[in-house]
Amino acid sequence: MYENKEMRQVFGSVIEEMMGKDERIVVIDVDLAKANGTMKLREKFPERAFDVGIAESNAASIAAGMASYGFIPFVTTFTPFATRRMCDQIAISVTYAERNVKIVGTDPGISAELNGGTHMSMEDIGVLRSIPNMVIFEAVDNVQLAQALPQIVDYDGVVYIRMFRKTTPAVFGDDYKFDLFKADVVREGKDVTLFASGIMVAESIIAADLLKTEGIDAEIINIHTIKPIDRDAVIKSASKTGAVVTCENHNVIGGLKSAVAEVLVEECPVPMKAIGIQDHFGEVAKIDYLKKKYHMTAADIVAAAKEVISKKK
Repeated sequence: MYENKEMRQVFGSVIEEMMGKDERIVVIDVDLAKANGTMKLREKFPERAFDVGIAESNAASIAAGMASYGFIPFVTTFTPFATRRMCDQIAISVTYAERNVKIVGTDPGISAELNGGTHMSMEDIGVLRSIPNMVIFEAVDNVQLAQALPQIVDYDGVVYIRMFRKTTPAVFGDDYKFDLFKADVVREGKDVTLFASGIMVAESIIAADLLKTEGIDAEIINIHTIKPIDRDAVIKSASKTGAVVTCENHNVIGGLKSAVAEVLVEECPVPMKAIGIQDHFGEVAKIDYLKKKYHMTAADIVAAAKEVISKKK
């Protein structure tokens, strides 16, 4: 159903379907409806799809106000604007006030590609993860996103949706069952755990296949909800394999690595390495080049997995 579709197209079509069934849902764009796949909503729901212009902080405040009257607003913009620029309004008007607002940040991390360093938010999860009352979700593929959106609407609280805009490799099939607060066991293994999020799940699958050729059995756990993290899934897998690699399209400070490490240091200390942006700004380039530059390829995951396995007691 969602094969070969861009993630923004799936987002737009699922939101359209939900808006047709639930008059509480509204969409607030900040001059990026075409880029984020929500332009069509203005034609079908002109009274519930708005463009506030390049005024992200105002968009967050409007969303908080609408939520106060029972609406369920989705604010959609590029990731750096959804987090860095809106941070104070999210903290005070939305999360502190406990408003039921959903924030969609698109083109996370290196997926901003040719928009360059100013648009590459390597720290968006870290910015929001420290704010109370915040759920942080990152979609892996179209199947997961389509199943996640209705659960996100049903959840009464603030949710940050970190979303790749374009086509992603399919990870989950028609038999997939999504749970917002439960991690997914993508592949079982016994030698090392690859905890992965977003576009790095597909990269981890390639890495696991490479490791398999060398007799190494890697378990892959998709942590789609970084906050609150599924602690039980982290502890269970790390206890079984005794070695961990985190794989994320984000700064290794403040994101998935930090969330996993916080659980492990308290409950199950094991050797660990982090694949991701090593505390660095972005630059203009295509995604394949950037994966190599920031050592985020399947080969890098393989090397990290071997290193942590060698450190097992």
